[in-house]
Amino acid sequence: MLNRALGAAVLALAVTAGSAGAQSASPAAKEPQAGERPLSELIADLKAAAPVIRNAAAYDIAGLGPAAASAVPALIEALDDPVAVVRFPVTVALGEIGPGAAAAVPRLKQMMEEDLNDEIAAAARRAIRHIQPSALAGQ
Repeated sequence: MLNRALGAAVLALAVTAGSAGAQSASPAAKEPQAGERPLSELIADLKAAAPVIRNAAAYDIAGLGPAAASAVPALIEALDDPVAVVRFPVTVALGEIGPGAAAAVPRLKQMMEEDLNDEIAAAARRAIRHIQPSALAGQ
């Protein structure tokens, strides 16, 4: 009988905790976050003066995966960054977003063919493979 009472108490506690967790999660579900930073801050950091901040922002966006689809326009713009250590993680982020980054495919194809940095060109190809593999047909 004691086991049943304890089991019921644990179940009640689990249901209450789950309900409270769901309530606290709903406000945060509005905007994806990387750690404590919302996606909008990371997007703003793509235009920071220091390349190290732009690099970190792109990698943080990549970590959000498809949830970061709203960052695609800013990431496409960041593909023109003059610093290779920024362009590389931007291609990674677009690839991690996947099909939601389809708007970036034309620019990525251009980078694949024209970027002087072989690693960036290869990263652009990998991103296209994750976003829209059919865009590489015949290449």
